[in-house]
Amino acid sequence: MPWVAELFLFLLPFGAFALWRKLNPDTEPSRIFLILAAIGIVLAAAGAAWYGLNRRLDGDVPYEPAHLRNGEIVRDGG
Repeated sequence: MPWVAELFLFLLPFGAFALWRKLNPDTEPSRIFLILAAIGIVLAAAGAAWYGLNRRLDGDVPYEPAHLRNGEIVRDGG
């Protein structure tokens, strides 16, 4: 059931924008709002790329999944 919350959080900005357009049909988003939104999108994409590149394994390290040892979850072979 957590997918319902994820779907709601995904659709929330679209619904807020649709409500804003319904209440203000003759108003366009300001230029500064569009610039800030574009900056936010670029920063989010850059942050995701940075995180993905810093969390990856080196090419010569074999992947070993987590496993149980004596009732505890053990990662990275040790």
